[in-house]
Amino acid sequence: MTIVARRLDWRLGGVILPLTVAVIAASAAGCADPSRPIASLARRSGFQEDLVIGSAFRHRVYRNEARLGEFGVLHIYIEGDGRPFLTRTLVGLDPTPRDPLMLRLMALDPAPSVYLGRPCYFGLTRDRGCSPVYWTVRRFAPEVVDSLAAALRSEAARSGASSIEIYGHSGGGTLAVLLAARIPAVTRVITIGATLDTAAWCSLHGYTPLLGSLNPVDLDLHSGRLRLLHLVGSDDTNTPPALVESAASRTGAIDSVRIVQGYTHNCCWQAIWNGVLSDIPSH
Repeated sequence: MTIVARRLDWRLGGVILPLTVAVIAASAAGCADPSRPIASLARRSGFQEDLVIGSAFRHRVYRNEARLGEFGVLHIYIEGDGRPFLTRTLVGLDPTPRDPLMLRLMALDPAPSVYLGRPCYFGLTRDRGCSPVYWTVRRFAPEVVDSLAAALRSEAARSGASSIEIYGHSGGGTLAVLLAARIPAVTRVITIGATLDTAAWCSLHGYTPLLGSLNPVDLDLHSGRLRLLHLVGSDDTNTPPALVESAASRTGAIDSVRIVQGYTHNCCWQAIWNGVLSDIPSH
């Protein structure tokens, strides 16, 4: 594979962000498409694939419709940030995750569920409006959240669901919280290793600030309708427990944090997911 680096200076709010985009030779791009194994896993799991129009972007979705109509609640799964960077300053052309944790968790869920793809992910990087800013600094921008919210409302209407629960890993957990603030039908959010304070997370790792992105720690979610559960592994070095607890404490939701001993950012959530789901009261 041949990688050519191209320097881009992105101006956001008067600040110039020098980032480099990796341009992968066309001859190698096809065999390196990370969305193909995800589509294959979805097919093996019996999920139906579709493209849904949000407000500003298209979204790849996979649906578990096997028991649609038997429940009043729709489960929404949102994946993490994937691979937006190849190195600390080298931006990848396709951020699609190589290990789709949330898709694997959805395969364990018997309830009606939708795997909701983020803008520009899962083979959509060349869509109109897509650019690397939407999987780097503006990954949680208002237009990203608005488009996901529009797609989510469409899926809820399609299923006839009376309530929605959103489950998200890492940056997908960030989006789950941001979406819950916009959609009154969301009654529960469960996150795994979520970035609940993006500013503190960037500071911890020395990352470029997510200028133009929303930060969940700034939200007021105390309406009484929303139940929160923030799972985090004791050995998570990406979003350490102290970081999650600090953000939850700032929003008055410290009791929602559950630290799972021996777990990391990605391992081994499939082992307990059935137990997590069984703890959810029936609707």
